[in-house]
Amino acid sequence: MSKGPGLFSDFGKKAKDLLTRDYLSDHKFSVSTYSESGVALTTSTVKKGGYSSGDVAAQYKYNNISTDVKVDTESNISATFTVAEIVPSSKTIATVKFPNYESGKLEFQYFHPHASLTAAVGLNKPPPLDLSVTLGTPTFALGAEAGYETTSGKLTKYTAGITVTKPDSCASIILGDKGDTIKASYIHYLDQLKKSAAVGEITRKFSTNENTFTVGGSYSIDGLTNVKMKLNNHGILGAVLQHELIGKSLVTLSSEFETKALDKTPRFGVALALKP
Repeated sequence: MSKGPGLFSDFGKKAKDLLTRDYLSDHKFSVSTYSESGVALTTSTVKKGGYSSGDVAAQYKYNNISTDVKVDTESNISATFTVAEIVPSSKTIATVKFPNYESGKLEFQYFHPHASLTAAVGLNKPPPLDLSVTLGTPTFALGAEAGYETTSGKLTKYTAGITVTKPDSCASIILGDKGDTIKASYIHYLDQLKKSAAVGEITRKFSTNENTFTVGGSYSIDGLTNVKMKLNNHGILGAVLQHELIGKSLVTLSSEFETKALDKTPRFGVALALKP
């Protein structure tokens, strides 16, 4: 793949991931194993409130082909097939789900040193169409995406954005929800390994005059332990403690509570991921 501006879906993703990833409200346990043939098998169980669920996922990669299959305890099956370089500098992704096969889709991604293109079509009838385009360089890029409903002939969504990426920082501005919402985010890395960072994100919804401002960060205590925190203007405070065990196994502890309503019960989450 060429090193171009990336996909439009990556705009603001680094800041979003730092503010949302690993902030848990449930209990999760997973075990991953790898066979000599290259198959990765992961078994997971999740307990949220009084409800428990589980799934088994398998992944296999061979040359430029990747296959992911997941089966859960409710008999839902999802399969994703990814093939790179059918056309030079491209990636084709097919997603199929059963019994809800209508939620599947076929996606094509094309990468150029100064542009990227994504086209996706749903498998239901009539099929919805999604298209996104990005122009620029790995440092500066402009992009837009739109969704089209073939039945009504109307646009279901349209979004535009701009992003600036440097070795130690990334800033993005995205106008979404058909122009009703604007979101600006900035992330700055504090070390060369990018394990410690500070992030800020502000969102304004014009129809309701509602503003949401969130600040957060992560700090690497040592090579094995990482701490994350976030706080928004509504008083929601979240914290994560993550420690790497033997191999690549991880234990994650998460908590979130409302500083403006301390009488409410805080939410806690725990995740243990065992990997060889």
